Amino acid sequence: MNFAIIITISVLLLLAYAFTISSSKTKIPSVILLLLLGWVVKQATDFFHIVIPDLNSLLPLFGTIGLVLIVLEGSLELELNKRKIPFVGKTFVTAIIPLFITAFLIGHFFYYFLDSSYKDGLINAIPLCIISSAIAISSVGNLNLFNKEFAIYESSLSDIIGVLFFNFIVLNNVINLESVGNFALQILIMLIISFIATAFLAFLLSRIDHHVKFIPIVLLIILIYAVSEIYHLPALIFIMLFGIIMGNFDELERFKWVKYLKPRSLDKEVHKFKELTVEAAFLVRSLFFLLFGFLMKTEDILNPHTFELAIGIVVLIYLVRAIQLKIFKVKLMPLLYIAPRGLITILLFLSIPTESKIPLVNKALIIQVIVLTALIMMFGLIFNKQEDKKVNDNIKDKEENNLTIDMDVPL
Repeated sequence: MNFAIIITISVLLLLAYAFTISSSKTKIPSVILLLLLGWVVKQATDFFHIVIPDLNSLLPLFGTIGLVLIVLEGSLELELNKRKIPFVGKTFVTAIIPLFITAFLIGHFFYYFLDSSYKDGLINAIPLCIISSAIAISSVGNLNLFNKEFAIYESSLSDIIGVLFFNFIVLNNVINLESVGNFALQILIMLIISFIATAFLAFLLSRIDHHVKFIPIVLLIILIYAVSEIYHLPALIFIMLFGIIMGNFDELERFKWVKYLKPRSLDKEVHKFKELTVEAAFLVRSLFFLLFGFLMKTEDILNPHTFELAIGIVVLIYLVRAIQLKIFKVKLMPLLYIAPRGLITILLFLSIPTESKIPLVNKALIIQVIVLTALIMMFGLIFNKQEDKKVNDNIKDKEENNLTIDMDVPL
């Protein structure tokens, strides 16, 4: 029996890997295939009457660890310098504006039509309004550099701002100047903790000579995140800052104190650490979506009572997104389609206090919104394939022309 479980998990993860490496060719987001695979496994266990213990308690565990690793993976990829500041500012605005607009519009709808308090309506709306970096980052690898970086920054910032917004609404019974001041203080405390912890972890990374060094660093990162969450501090800020600082350490070499961290050797270690993070994020993300697909019920996917509401929410999401991209003069295609909901939506949905839950905002609605946005992204990337090919061909032609010119210049 134990070997059967080992074989099953190994085969499922190898299929998940196959989905990941083929997604750049097929343009089918791996999350769709993982959810479908998990659902198929569930049907098979029911058909053969295989008894499986309740796995629902594992979902928040894999989700939390996956969120940490995915945000860390994305932030390690981000390039940050003076030239990038306007670009980062634009992605910050494009992440925050649609999040707030759609949250308040959907929250107001829940309040007005579903007989909930305005606060409860907003709490239930926020998870539906956050772009999933877990899906977006893993789906944009084949896009040009601008679109890829835009999607990484925007989805990562959407995750962080969305979690901050959700926790702020949930943890404050009354929204006033005092609660806003306390929230600002929490952010300040988290920033201080982030810089101290990042300096400490960078020191460990540069000084540890033992052949096992990266796993303890990852465990410390998760530990700091978990402890910060217990005290309701915005812990994702730490993950984001740590990743950005480690990924852009060469920008800090002009500071004298950096020499104590052995910057040259640290750069090599950061590169290895990045590789480990990417692989760990793949593993946990795959397990999470396989498990979520396994726990999905067919009646939830096809639930007619929530389908119209899911369609309405998805239409609103893309309408607001199209307007704000147009206002900020960002080319609509293919970025319009890259607004999937996923891991963070599920995690926040599971975190809604029992007394604040709205009956119609249930698992069926969440699944339908996630699947619909993933399908829209899939078809958007498929139709954008030809345009991307033209862009890549143009870049290749320019590079060849530059090379020809350089070769013609006399030495």
